Amino acid sequence: MARVIKIFDTTLRDGEQSPGASLSVSEKVTIAHQLAALNVDIIEAGFPISSPEDLEAVRRIALEVQGPIICGLARTMEDDIDSCGEALKDCPRPRIHTFVGTSPVHLAKKLGKTPAEVLDMAVTAVKLARERCDDVEFSPEDAMRTDWQFLGEIVQATIEAGATTINIPDTVGYATPWEMTSTIEYLREHVPNIDQCTISVHCHDDLGMSVANSLAAVKAGAGQVECTINGMGERAGNASLEEIVMALKTRADEFDVITNVRTQQIIKTSRMVSNLMGFVVQPNKAIVGANAFAHEAGIHQHGVIMDRQTYEIMRPEDVGLSESVLTLGRRSGRHGLRQRLTELGYEVTDEQLDEVYQRFLEVADKKKQVYDEDLQAIMREATAQVPETWRLVDLQTTSGTMPTATVKLEKQGETFVDAACGNGPVDAAYQAIDRITGVSLTLEDYSVRSVSMGRDAIGEATVKVKRNGQEAIGKASSTDIVEASAKAYLNAINRLLVRETRAVTGGGEAGR
Repeated sequence: MARVIKIFDTTLRDGEQSPGASLSVSEKVTIAHQLAALNVDIIEAGFPISSPEDLEAVRRIALEVQGPIICGLARTMEDDIDSCGEALKDCPRPRIHTFVGTSPVHLAKKLGKTPAEVLDMAVTAVKLARERCDDVEFSPEDAMRTDWQFLGEIVQATIEAGATTINIPDTVGYATPWEMTSTIEYLREHVPNIDQCTISVHCHDDLGMSVANSLAAVKAGAGQVECTINGMGERAGNASLEEIVMALKTRADEFDVITNVRTQQIIKTSRMVSNLMGFVVQPNKAIVGANAFAHEAGIHQHGVIMDRQTYEIMRPEDVGLSESVLTLGRRSGRHGLRQRLTELGYEVTDEQLDEVYQRFLEVADKKKQVYDEDLQAIMREATAQVPETWRLVDLQTTSGTMPTATVKLEKQGETFVDAACGNGPVDAAYQAIDRITGVSLTLEDYSVRSVSMGRDAIGEATVKVKRNGQEAIGKASSTDIVEASAKAYLNAINRLLVRETRAVTGGGEAGR
């Protein structure tokens, strides 16, 4: 009988650490519900000690999302573990995941500890975590650059202390597949109690080998793989969930294992994560890229017409790919809208539906067809949960040799109007907004992309701004890209103002 490989999704924790990625609590809950629909085994929902928002996200996911084990991350510190315990206290299937660096460079440069001291920290942390829940995972950070003898010692000791899963992270994407194989084999042969736990791997993609390393670990006996949707993650990202799952499914002859993932939910999940995080999936990305099942060359097209297996090793239907187009218009009702949102993975209350429906009508008035991607952009804004200190009421711009913008904003029921010139209509709008709000920002990055097809497509603007050392990402969408750009800029301003207010009142974010 084929082994079942557990899929541990860390999109909401490690994936959100991608530079520029930022999710509200509501957006994290939305993605977590979709991950449950995908039927992953474990959702690593966040790092509760890192910020009040992360603690709240883990708490809400633990309460509201049914099915998967819900996991929180903690360093080997009692406060971290207490935060995880607090966030997960009402969860029917909780897990605490604790970690500490074990490689020579981590011991000497990051921790300033001896191997014996780190081993004691790990054992103490696992015991504390076991007092709060029965399911505890331990990770020797940077395991693939750790001395094998010490790695074996700390793995054995943490299993004795109560760890039920031991994760072997390739934290910096340094390993090769054959090194991963030999490491897992060494642990299985030299750690006497290794059969009392599940062996897991967590691979980064710095050298482009995260998926290959993860598959090598499975072949060597690992029972859990940690990965993210679309390969999101720090630096070059993590091992891609969709690539691992479909490799195991497509090459069952080679691996003789199965997963519990509902692969037909892959495309829907990928697009939701891409939309809410604001990261575009590259067209040639395996499994979920726009070109993954496209054929342009004449020889390929002829072969596919004769038999799809000539050039396709997977069926598009197996990953949930369809060509359906939403043709709702301004005469469409709430019931049709809610049905399509449900199909896309969004559950909305009656109150939320009223707001989303109004946004939908605004788009439908300007477009002949409203596509799924348009709805996803609408939902991203509706679930952002950023208090609108400043709201855009009206915007008038002119281009030419002297671009100008007139902006009307509202704050607490009072309206303000100003105008400015700039290097273009977007720059002019930003200068007018700066003058009205009195908030001086540095624009670090700016991008606009089309979220759907056609000349009347919705444009989504993303900006990164900095003020007093604090960075914020702003996102907004509109059929008018200048309006989308102004709204995104205001969204970033509002995020910064919320953070500054929390810092003053003692609710500032902790470092990660």
